[in-house]
Amino acid sequence: MAATPVWSVDPRTGKQREQVAAEATPQDLDEAVRAAHASRTALADRTARIAFLRAAAELLDGSAEAVVRTADAETALGTARLTGELARTTYQLRAFADAVEEGSYLDIRIDHPAPDLAPPRPGLRRYKVPLGVVAVYAASNFPLAFSVPGGDTASALAAGCPVVVKAHPDHPATSELCGSLLRRAAVAVGLPEAVVAVVHGFEAGLDLIRHPLVSAAGFTGSIRGGRALFDAASARPVPIPFHGELGSLNPVVVTPSAAAERAEEIGAGLAGSVTLGVGQFCVKPGLVLVPAGPDGDRLAEALAKGLADTGPGVLLDHRMRDGFVSGVAERAALPEVTAPVAAGPGPDAGDGGSGGHTVAAGFLSVPAGRLTDPAYAVLLEECFGPVTVLARYADQHEAATVLDRLPGNLSATLQLSAAETAGGPGPAAELIDRVTRLAGRVVVNGWPTGVAVAPAQHHGGPYPAATSHSTSVGGTAIERWLRPVAYQSVPDPLLPPELRDANPLGLPRRVTP
Repeated sequence: MAATPVWSVDPRTGKQREQVAAEATPQDLDEAVRAAHASRTALADRTARIAFLRAAAELLDGSAEAVVRTADAETALGTARLTGELARTTYQLRAFADAVEEGSYLDIRIDHPAPDLAPPRPGLRRYKVPLGVVAVYAASNFPLAFSVPGGDTASALAAGCPVVVKAHPDHPATSELCGSLLRRAAVAVGLPEAVVAVVHGFEAGLDLIRHPLVSAAGFTGSIRGGRALFDAASARPVPIPFHGELGSLNPVVVTPSAAAERAEEIGAGLAGSVTLGVGQFCVKPGLVLVPAGPDGDRLAEALAKGLADTGPGVLLDHRMRDGFVSGVAERAALPEVTAPVAAGPGPDAGDGGSGGHTVAAGFLSVPAGRLTDPAYAVLLEECFGPVTVLARYADQHEAATVLDRLPGNLSATLQLSAAETAGGPGPAAELIDRVTRLAGRVVVNGWPTGVAVAPAQHHGGPYPAATSHSTSVGGTAIERWLRPVAYQSVPDPLLPPELRDANPLGLPRRVTP
């Protein structure tokens, strides 16, 4: 039986560009996972891992022109956006190399024996070890930073886990190019190239999560796809951790005093956030609680102007375009929902048109009180693409009632006035407490689009934003791929080097006498 070809598609036209790979057969997938599993011993060398991560960053930077050109041809995200995304990607690789070198990610704890305690305490030494082969499911909207060379891959490799990446069908050529660069980097520092593998195909993705040698998985994508994989990971004879980033509405609350103080500024900022990356960011604001009245009207007018100035954009594939168009239409058809700026298909877009996957940005408006009606539940769900919903609320109680109906989110944003940011008890403090319950990141007087790669970052949230309480961005993302092991009363010569009294590796540790 002939292998199923994998084609690269130009989203600007909707036409096939070139065949870049073939879908992995069950045998191909099994061989990739087994080779990755066999590379674990080599990857356990921390020095080699550090060198590998840094070499991968250097090769990606050195191939920047080809990487960006290929990614833009498949995603239409633009060279400026993709150049920045590549810089973020290589920064992540170097940051994880630094983390491995510094060593605190191992969380080494040593408790010396204390026989006089009641009860007596034995000698205990604890650190973290890698789980094993990690399956990474690449995201559509970030062909670099959340794909083959992205944060899941970088953090797993840093932990000492080989990676098999299921490439996203929206950017297979970019995936193949980046995968080849990572494998070159591995060989250059003396590691097997099998520490990173790339596979294609829907069935390969299912086979990957079920493979008995896969020990954990990371996913960024839709609720439907992520939940199916999560359930498959849980249904295995030996269930495995599944760290999925699924969907998020990312609510924004604009207080009455903030609207009175800077309505135009907030409206313009909202337009930029909603249309960034053609609304394909996982932290795009999808629901904005805006006060009813003249100040809220001024904000809506500024938002409309900002959206009009942006112009049409190109979504990643026809499924996303179709989902966006139908999702906007379903929401706009609800009673009392208006479309001050109509979102929908762009000029000449669609099957047979020259506009490919082009769409127009817009926003919907609805009285906030309607959102307590189950018939309006779709307005509390993510619509992927450049559209948001303005919910006009009458008072703080009505806004709070809407917030209490929301599921988990990656982010929640508060637009506050200068007086409200001064602190102390009051409505602003109550709002922060309320949104902390439903989001993994709380933003004040900024916008959630743009997730800084930093040690204190958290990119996750209550379900369905994520399937675990971990982060997929920032230094602590490495913790997903490690498990703790404690050694009790083990003689020093038999301990791993990381735990020996002499600390031959010079690692940070917490010691209890």
